[in-house]
Amino acid sequence: MTLAKPAKAVDLQLTAAFQPIANIYTGQCLGYEILARPDPHSGVADIRAIFDAHHAQGTLADLEIAVRRSAALKAARLPAIRHRLLFANLDCRLGAESATVARTGRELLAPHAAEIVSEIDGYEGPAATAAAWVRQLRGPEAMVALDRFASSGSGLVLLQHCEFDFLKIDRTFIENIDTVSRKRVVLSQLVNTAHTLGIEVIAVGVETARELTVCRELGCDLVQGFFLQPPVLDPAEAGTHFAQIEASARRNRSRRQIDHKWIADQLDKTPPVMVDTVMTEVFARVAKDPNQTVIPVIDRPGQPIGVLRERDLRNYAYSAFGKDLIANRSLGLTLRNFMERCPIADINTPLDQLLAIYSTEEDADGILIAEQMGYCGFLSARSLIRAMHEKTLARARDENPLTKLPGNAVIDDYVSKLLLRGECGVLAYIDFDNFKPFNDTYGFRQGDRAILLFAELMRKAATPATWFLGHIGGDDFFIGMSRTAIADAQAAIGGLIAKFTSDAESFYDTEARRRGHIIAQDRDGHKKSFPLLSASAVLLEVTDRCATRTVDDVSAAIALRKKDAKASPAKIALAQIDSVSQILG
Repeated sequence: MTLAKPAKAVDLQLTAAFQPIANIYTGQCLGYEILARPDPHSGVADIRAIFDAHHAQGTLADLEIAVRRSAALKAARLPAIRHRLLFANLDCRLGAESATVARTGRELLAPHAAEIVSEIDGYEGPAATAAAWVRQLRGPEAMVALDRFASSGSGLVLLQHCEFDFLKIDRTFIENIDTVSRKRVVLSQLVNTAHTLGIEVIAVGVETARELTVCRELGCDLVQGFFLQPPVLDPAEAGTHFAQIEASARRNRSRRQIDHKWIADQLDKTPPVMVDTVMTEVFARVAKDPNQTVIPVIDRPGQPIGVLRERDLRNYAYSAFGKDLIANRSLGLTLRNFMERCPIADINTPLDQLLAIYSTEEDADGILIAEQMGYCGFLSARSLIRAMHEKTLARARDENPLTKLPGNAVIDDYVSKLLLRGECGVLAYIDFDNFKPFNDTYGFRQGDRAILLFAELMRKAATPATWFLGHIGGDDFFIGMSRTAIADAQAAIGGLIAKFTSDAESFYDTEARRRGHIIAQDRDGHKKSFPLLSASAVLLEVTDRCATRTVDDVSAAIALRKKDAKASPAKIALAQIDSVSQILG
């Protein structure tokens, strides 16, 4: 095929730049987006004006091909790109020429990359035409990404009617997502929808560690932006691994990721087939193991992209006539004709989110699980139920046997989700004052009665719609109050402590109540007087600024104020967001 020859002015004005796209958990580079940039010697500043001018002149296709030719020349000098994807934009104004540009681009770039991804956005035509267009762009060695999603209404129409491999969330949506709670709510739903459709999500334009953390916690798979690396003209400068992402993931790892173990234990490690595998080999595999109902399909880089279902293949696999039909190349039937889309999720995805993804897809046989973007296994519906059952049992075991209140694992999960949502509220840590001398003097049974008393008082004081009650262990308790102002929380906890202090006097003998103290040994074995049993609390106010904080950060901030709470006449100390910042700093 003879490639379209770009105008000389095009070659002088623009050159190709590369910006990495990396795994949001590990920092490993999946691929690079090819971006048009002014040639350093051209003096051009407005790239958009160049594209507009060529569109007006009818040479937009020439311009697009020129950028791909520049990228191909540069990529040839960087062998590492051969194992990664290359993302190339297609201007929606190309119309019928887009297929030619995409095909020519693949011819230029395919020798230098694992696969080519065409990025489209802004299409305003009929939905049926858009679906046909996307089908034309996709192929055995070509993928399609929906670019600049959430920047216009057309993206929802395209997502509804077309099959995409990637969904790129626009920078305008990612910006300040760590401080705008409404954005986080919407992005969470978008990610769930994309994963249900078997689409990987790329957060574009990430510039800060806080934005990265929120995007990762909300389930985004990949990240692109200045936090990793700005576009580079020299491909030799393009990074292949980004330690700052890996470090951020370790620093902000949520306790809810312990779901990873339950998921891994239930995974079906069925070997996948490559998307370009000939169907005769697939039939041979089905015939060898007819009990295998689902066969995962991966692309050349090893990413899961869909499944083959035994029930769809049996009419072909078990008859000579069917096999002859497949063998007839003139019919053009390949593995892609039989492949079904399937929900895809990272192995770090929480179980309740996996269940939500599965439940929204009526005909799904299960969920394809990926780790670092590579195929990890298949989670069938039965396996998903077993994993949820194991988690439920683990939570039951975590429940405090005395008070029957949730223990540490469930408390950590609650705090993680509250922080992530950026929902305003208050977290209260409460422990008894002078409990050890009371326990030593009156015995463990009386100590247990005091603990049960406080648990019952918490239940009576709680507002079911907004309060979460937990028992950390011993005489340490936790209360989470969502959508609650700090002043209201302070009044409620103050009342709870006062009630407990008053009721706990009944556990003492008459003489101790008259004196207002008991004589007992301290931790060093010396006798001294101790006040009667009471409790103190540290209250941490949660705002949307806490979205990138972790359970460990909150625990550390509360620990700073425990002594202040016990020394306070009101038995309460307040911890603000600045306390968390001190811990991180």
